[in-house]
Amino acid sequence: MNIRCAAAALIPFATIIVLHSTVHAQSPTKSIWDGVYSEAQATRGKALYSQECASCHGSELTGGEMAPPLAGGEFMAGWDGLTVGDLFERVRISMPQNSPGSLSGQQNADVLAFVFSSNKFPAGAEEMPKEAGILKTIKFEVKKP
Repeated sequence: MNIRCAAAALIPFATIIVLHSTVHAQSPTKSIWDGVYSEAQATRGKALYSQECASCHGSELTGGEMAPPLAGGEFMAGWDGLTVGDLFERVRISMPQNSPGSLSGQQNADVLAFVFSSNKFPAGAEEMPKEAGILKTIKFEVKKP
């Protein structure tokens, strides 16, 4: 009886561990070059960027005294090979500087859509999701594959 109880308790725990490692082991299946945001989303993001981000990162996304650029070579090199989900999580956790984590997932996705548009990544028909797990399946690549 004790073995049955122990097995009944361990099976769900083991299942969670296996599923957790499977989800995190998935490699990116899409590229940022596949049109992962929409033009409408980038337009919303531009307005939000002006309101929430430009005071530190600059109106042209060139960075400021204490904030890195969000466009150009330095920005691209810093994220090359990572995922859109990695960038999304960084923004979600640490931005805006005066009130980290205060923007919704949708607002963060919209701002990133504007950043991607400003870096000349192509728009697509669908909006970029606001879930970091989904965004981890999209690779940030400087060079088009």
